[in-house]
Order: sequence, then C-alpha cells, then structure tokens
Amino acid sequence: MTPEAKHIVSELRREFYSHFAAAMNMPVIITGTSYTSNSPIASWMDDRRRLNYVNVYAYTAPDEFVPLRPFILRLAINKSAGRVMMVKKGQECRGLNLVWNFELTVLPKEILDFLPWIVSLVEAHDKGSSLLLQTPPHPFELKLPVAGLFNEVWTEKAWLLANSKMS
Repeated sequence: MTPEAKHIVSELRREFYSHFAAAMNMPVIITGTSYTSNSPIASWMDDRRRLNYVNVYAYTAPDEFVPLRPFILRLAINKSAGRVMMVKKGQECRGLNLVWNFELTVLPKEILDFLPWIVSLVEAHDKGSSLLLQTPPHPFELKLPVAGLFNEVWTEKAWLLANSKMS
C-alpha cells in the first residue's frame, strides 16, 4: 500500500471509530493503536455480554507494483477469526459474538457517510428489530444468500470499481 493510502486509511479509521464510539449507547473501547499492533479496532459488549468489534481496513489499495489498483475499504463487524480480543479485568464477558458478522465494502469517500447506518445496524441486530435499521446513504450491490440474512454488502460504486479494474 502506498504511504498516501496508508495515511488515508489510518485517518478514516480514526475518525470512524471516534464518531462510532460517540454515537453508540454503550461504552466502546478503541484498541490496537500502537505502531506495532494490528490495525486498531473498536469493541463493545452487547446486551448478552458478548464482545463485538468493528474493524476498518483496506480491501484493495494502490501500491508501488500496482499503482492503479482500486482503493476500496472494508468495514467488518465480528469478522476475522484470527483476532485476539482483550477484555478488561473484572469485565464479565461470555466470549466473542460468534452468532453475527457483517462486512460492508465501500469507497474511502463513502465510509463516513455510513456511520449512522452502521450504528443503526448494530442496534437493530442487538434488539432483533429490522425496523431500527436506517436507509443506507449509498445504494448497495447485494448478493443475497440462499438462506438467512445478508451479511456482506458492497456499495454500487465500490462493486463497479472492483469489477471493472480487476476483470
């Protein structure tokens, strides 16, 4: 990833997490902010005392070998089995929320627009009510599963950019 792309991802991630923490109706902890750690994440405990987390990272980005590679971000909730989650001492936790995960793939200029929608998605899932879910700020390219609810969406612009440049 180019230094400019790294800087953009870092700044968008920092801004998204800080606004996400402020918008949630529960404590949110932002971890992994040191230079040597994995990318930072924002985590929270749901009503069932399960640990949940959101991770913003580059899905694809330009680098020195492929400078025209599309710059596309992914926001993942409770995704990445390899992540190690730390719980504060004395905090009761029933483990990671393994029941629900979600991925949103967006262009960098779209991600902050999705902040209220992501907060409403988390609240809707926690309360079990799709009525709490807001209208997304950008149109989706949905790939609906045969059974169950969607858990992976792309914005139309991200889908078009990824498929026009990589095909």
